[in-house]
Amino acid sequence: MTIAFLDGVRIVTMAQNVPGPLAVAQMRRAGARVTKIEPPDGDPFLVLSPAWHAELHEGVAIERLDLKSDDGRARVATLLADADVFITSQRPSALMRLGLDPASLRSRFPQLRMVRIVGRLSDPERAGHDLTYQAQRGLIGDTMPRTITADVMASEQAFAATLAVLRQPAGSVFDIGLVESLEPLLASLRHGLTTPNGTLGGGAFRYRVYAARTGRVAVAALEPHFEARLYQQLGVPTGADPSSRFLERTAAEWETWARQHDLPIVAVTD
Repeated sequence: MTIAFLDGVRIVTMAQNVPGPLAVAQMRRAGARVTKIEPPDGDPFLVLSPAWHAELHEGVAIERLDLKSDDGRARVATLLADADVFITSQRPSALMRLGLDPASLRSRFPQLRMVRIVGRLSDPERAGHDLTYQAQRGLIGDTMPRTITADVMASEQAFAATLAVLRQPAGSVFDIGLVESLEPLLASLRHGLTTPNGTLGGGAFRYRVYAARTGRVAVAALEPHFEARLYQQLGVPTGADPSSRFLERTAAEWETWARQHDLPIVAVTD
């Protein structure tokens, strides 16, 4: 059960796609009261995944407003007058055109704090999405990524930023960059661990993905005692390539075998 440590906190969000809604979903589960402002046609993410959009906005009040209209602007003002934190993912220039930039808001809503999610802190006007942010940081290999890493990492930072900004004076602003949110993931590359020839990147037989008779297995016998036991149980000389042995059983059979021998091997889920 999630502790409602944000009970009584009022959040208004205009953040679209994934990072903002994912962060806000955590805030709602922690007890915050959340209102989401969407454009008249809805969040663009609705087109990509209506089911995930619904999941992310469970318990969130959604209002679709034309912010270029007098009625839309008036409604936003009413919502912000009652809010503790305003979360956005629009570019600074777009917020300025709408009169929703920090400078414009401070005098009208002195109690309001703001968390802004942008693509890159050093160049917040540059267009981009998760794929380009990962590419900029060297996280793209030969295939498309299997998850939206920058979006998820930025959502965690946005959640943390909201907790932090609530402890700051009214009017405080906290900026989150999707590119910068990837920084914790880069140390393993920087130190050569997950490069193609690195120990954790396929350069070590004890830590690699192997084809089985059917399926694939992930082998993570990283520590010396696991490596020694792996080679002993396989009947292969220590440090030799065990690829041919893994072709003798199915991935599911290898996983069962590994549990019997207390080895970190699992079938790969595709």
